[in-house]
Amino acid sequence: MKNAFKYGAFIGIASGIWIGILHFAGVYESGYPASDRFSWLEYLSGIIPLTGLFLGIRHFRNYQNGGKMEFFEGIFEGFKIMIVGGIIAYFFAATYISYVATDLKTDYMARVGAAGVIGILSTLVVSLLLMNKQHNL
Repeated sequence: MKNAFKYGAFIGIASGIWIGILHFAGVYESGYPASDRFSWLEYLSGIIPLTGLFLGIRHFRNYQNGGKMEFFEGIFEGFKIMIVGGIIAYFFAATYISYVATDLKTDYMARVGAAGVIGILSTLVVSLLLMNKQHNL
């Protein structure tokens, strides 16, 4: 569980910093989108969970699981990492909405749902790429 906290914290804190970067870049000025020229910045946020999951699942495989990992072991570890990261990122987003961008005119729940889907897909892809132990059914 220490691995999940470490890499989940990485994802959560990096996501919080990314929210600040988007704010200072002017993405959320006077409603969303301020300009279509900034919308590509939101798509870059998908790199954060992908990187955190890759590093976390690889660390789990190499140092905690003896260098071997089944697909479902990677999925389980990835979900633990995403839960920790999601909780931390939620607090950053809630603080941002409550205190900084009180006049935000966007459906933030759609972004939360999209982040969940990105996390699930990233977990599946990373687990598939890093598995090296076959489980015979």
